[in-house]
Amino acid sequence: MRAPVSPVLRRSLRVRTIQASLQIEGNTLTEEEVTAVLEGRRVSAPERDLREVRNAIVCYEKLPKWDPGSAKHLLAAHGVMMAGLVRQPGAWRAKGVGIAKGNQIAHIAPPPSRVPGLMDTLLKWVRTDTEVPAPIRAAVCHYEMEFIHPFEDGNGRMGRLWHSLILQRHHLLFAQVPVESVIRDRQADYYAVLGQCDKAGNSTAFVEFALELTLEALKHVVMPRQPRMASPLRIEAARHHFAKASFTRKDYLSHFPGLSPSTASRDLQEGVSNRLLQRQGDKATAKYRFL
Repeated sequence: MRAPVSPVLRRSLRVRTIQASLQIEGNTLTEEEVTAVLEGRRVSAPERDLREVRNAIVCYEKLPKWDPGSAKHLLAAHGVMMAGLVRQPGAWRAKGVGIAKGNQIAHIAPPPSRVPGLMDTLLKWVRTDTEVPAPIRAAVCHYEMEFIHPFEDGNGRMGRLWHSLILQRHHLLFAQVPVESVIRDRQADYYAVLGQCDKAGNSTAFVEFALELTLEALKHVVMPRQPRMASPLRIEAARHHFAKASFTRKDYLSHFPGLSPSTASRDLQEGVSNRLLQRQGDKATAKYRFL
C-alpha cells in the first residue's frame, strides 16, 4: 500500500494542475505565481487571471467532496470555478453556441433546451455504468462535455476537472497524476483530436488519446526512481532521503542516477522558489537543506 501523500507534495501537485489547466485557457500566471496566490502573497498580474487562479484553488480543494455522477455537484463546481468570470456561474447555458476556428465554425453545440437532458443522461451513465473502466468513463465524459458545451464559458476547464474527479474516485493514486499537465504539454494534439471526433461523430479517438496521456502521467508516479519522474516527486523523495541534513547538487545527482546536472539544478531552484529548500552559497558549491 502506498504511503499517504505529504501535504507538501499534495500542494505542489495541485499548483501544477491548476497552472496547467488554466494556461490552456490563456492564463498567464506561472507555477511560482500560482504558489504565491495559494499562500496569500501579492502577485502583479491581470485581475481576471488572478480571479481564475483563486477560483480554481477553491475548486480543487472541494474536489473530493463532489460526486462525478451528480448534475447538482457539477453545477456547484462551475459556480465556484467561474464565479465573477461569467454572468451566470453554476447554470447551464441559455443561448446557442458555435465554436470557431479562424473564420470557420468548427462545431455547433446542441441547442440550450437540450443541455439539461443531455447532461443528466451523461452523468447518469458516469454514475451507473461501472462495467466501463474508470479511465474510459473519464475520457468519454470529458469529450461529451466538450461536445455538449453545457456552460456559457469554462467548458474546457470543467471537462478536465471532471476527468480528474472520475479518476480520483476510482483510485486515490490518481490524485498524484498530473493529467492536466500532460494535456497542457500536448495542447495542439488535444484540440486536434477533439476536432477529429466532432467530424467522426464519436469519441473513440479522444478516448485513445486520453488513455495515452493517462499512461504518460502515471509513469511519473509509479516509477519514482526514474529520471523522468516529475520534479515535485523527486523533491519529495529527496526530502525523505536527506531529511534535515545539508546536501549539494552532486549529492542530489547521486540519489537519482541518470539525471542530468541541468535538470538537477532546475529541481533545486524550483525547491528554493517554492520555499521547500534553503540554499547557501552559489552554483555548484551551493548547499541545500529542506525547511
